Amino acid sequence: MKQETITDRLAILADAAKYDASCASSGTAKRNSRDGKGIGSTEGMGICHAYAPDGRCISLLKILLTNHCIFDCHYCVNRKSSNVRRARFTAQEVVELTLNFYRRNYIEGLFLSSGIIKSADYTMEQLIEVARALREDHGFKGYIHLKTIPEADRALVEQAGLWADRVSINVELPTERGLTDLAPDKDGGQIEGAMARLGSAMVEAKDARKRFKHAPMFAPAGQSTQMIVGADGASDTQIIGRASELYDRHRLRRVYYSAFSPIPDASAVLPLKRPPLMREHRLYQSDWLIRFYGFSTSEVQTATDDDGMLALDIDPKLAWALRHRQDFPVDINLASREKLLRVPGLGTRAVAAILEARRHHRLRLDDLARLTRTVTKLRPFVVTADWRPTGLIDTANLRARLAPPPRQMELFG
Repeated sequence: MKQETITDRLAILADAAKYDASCASSGTAKRNSRDGKGIGSTEGMGICHAYAPDGRCISLLKILLTNHCIFDCHYCVNRKSSNVRRARFTAQEVVELTLNFYRRNYIEGLFLSSGIIKSADYTMEQLIEVARALREDHGFKGYIHLKTIPEADRALVEQAGLWADRVSINVELPTERGLTDLAPDKDGGQIEGAMARLGSAMVEAKDARKRFKHAPMFAPAGQSTQMIVGADGASDTQIIGRASELYDRHRLRRVYYSAFSPIPDASAVLPLKRPPLMREHRLYQSDWLIRFYGFSTSEVQTATDDDGMLALDIDPKLAWALRHRQDFPVDINLASREKLLRVPGLGTRAVAAILEARRHHRLRLDDLARLTRTVTKLRPFVVTADWRPTGLIDTANLRARLAPPPRQMELFG
């Protein structure tokens, strides 16, 4: 049998890692090697591209240590019963790959996950060894994100935070029923228990850093998780509620949503088609409303239809506004920041610009046009010095007027 080269294995294991969406690297501590000590930095320019909230593009080497796995999760292409090409790196090979890619300015950091081989503890030890060797043996100061394994010993899971900037544990599915049906080897209580311990360790580390200058950092970029959307029958209302619980309980930095993608030799219990990618996008928008726009979880959930699903043709904020027309129109020159953030078409930057501009003069519709991308969506919901939408907010066809027009698909697009 032909011996696979490291390039062959890289192709297999980089492709296998593409299903994990939770690899953004925003929020990490700033470190660099400009003083001549060590190698790398968490900033600068850079094969995976992640985007920070400020729009900065970050390049990461995103791979699996191995796609062998002793678990048999129905939705996973790397499950035990899957008929895929298998490959494996040693910890030292991942270290060398990371350093070589970094020296060539291809990447700014590493995102490392793995299938479960031998046991959860053994796999976790291998992941930790990669991060430890990079930090301790090579002085690597770039970004490291480790996907941790909740079934591993708690000491090992917590040790990952000493070497990595960010750690993450995937909850996989939004409902306990879905996890039981599609991932029989996983335990929801065990997953949340590991997330809770990581959260506590982060709080303790921050407290220690306040009292002791040289106390070690612990996952300074926090922890994140991922939910698969569309593999089970969970509604958007359930997904939004589950994400909100995770944010509140474990102070997560991010919850990522990954639209289920049909896999080769799929189990009969899985859907035959993937959900629309727009559904994933709408869930991210609902997440933003709760985190940055002051909406409560229950308010965002009221933007769903009778089946608990977010509309695909309009964004959640517009859907919410159409269901709460009694709160509009909003006077741009008088309303509080909280009320302005609820106006469809106004983002956080636009609201900040409005608050600053109206200190100097009363804003007109033309002023609003200069501060936002378009005033088309805004007209029914705002009052300005020269505009009042008399009766427009109550028109029956308002949704149809604001939704994007249907588009003819290309035959060979």
